[in-house]
Amino acid sequence: TLGSGGHTEAILESSEQTRVIGFDRDPAAIEIATKRLSGYGERFEPVNANFSSLKEELETRGIASIEGLVADLGVSSMQLDSKERGFSFRFDAPLDMRMNPDSDDETAADLLERLSEKDIADLIYKYGEERRSRRIARRIVAAREKGKPVETTTQLANLVRGAVPRKRNEKVHPATKTFQALRIAVNSELEILEGFLRDAVGLLRPDGRMVVISFHSLEDRIVKRTFQNLAGRCFCPRGFPECVCGSSKMVEIITRKPVTPSEPEQQSNQRSRSAKLRALRKLA
Repeated sequence: TLGSGGHTEAILESSEQTRVIGFDRDPAAIEIATKRLSGYGERFEPVNANFSSLKEELETRGIASIEGLVADLGVSSMQLDSKERGFSFRFDAPLDMRMNPDSDDETAADLLERLSEKDIADLIYKYGEERRSRRIARRIVAAREKGKPVETTTQLANLVRGAVPRKRNEKVHPATKTFQALRIAVNSELEILEGFLRDAVGLLRPDGRMVVISFHSLEDRIVKRTFQNLAGRCFCPRGFPECVCGSSKMVEIITRKPVTPSEPEQQSNQRSRSAKLRALRKLA
């Protein structure tokens, strides 16, 4: 969530008393942000780790609670613009998509080589909300069976374009949802999100704030539901003798509706158009 350090720099500039610990599992992001924020000295500390390890990393530093937290979810512009990372169909590159390219985790190409047609279709539908997931999966497996496994971004983009009918005045590439689905699966993004949110709230001091910026409906749905649950809303079916969904009034939701970018902001930064910001305050 550290990315190139823009949010962190703004926080550090807001007060000379502030100390920020920035998490990112991408070594390249850590290097870039560290250079950018070098002038702040010991007030900034980079941590090359997944934010799912937030609690453990803070414990090793003797930190039991925090004043606030900003989580900027998903893939960064820097990663999308890095040709060799394989996040974007704009460049022909190996189909990697790992947030940490130095890890031993499976790449997107590995997943498409290993999974069955049904599992590929389910993955694309679940994480990409792509209605034509079965047709796309069929083409991926057909290519694999012909000895031409999908190993590059261009291969995958072309397969998807062949499976998804072209729309008039097409503004979004037909492979967008499939690429999103694979990236989420490779990095287990949704699986770790709710646990991270609950850990973060547990670390907040009374009156502390947490801000979460999401970029697609799947992320935002989890953030919204978790916030509501932490604010006391119960999601158990009617008639349950007792609550089992973990509802407890620990926070106050600051943003009744998510904050979205203004028109001028969207024009200056097109990638911000899908951003939604939600915030909460920890109760005493």
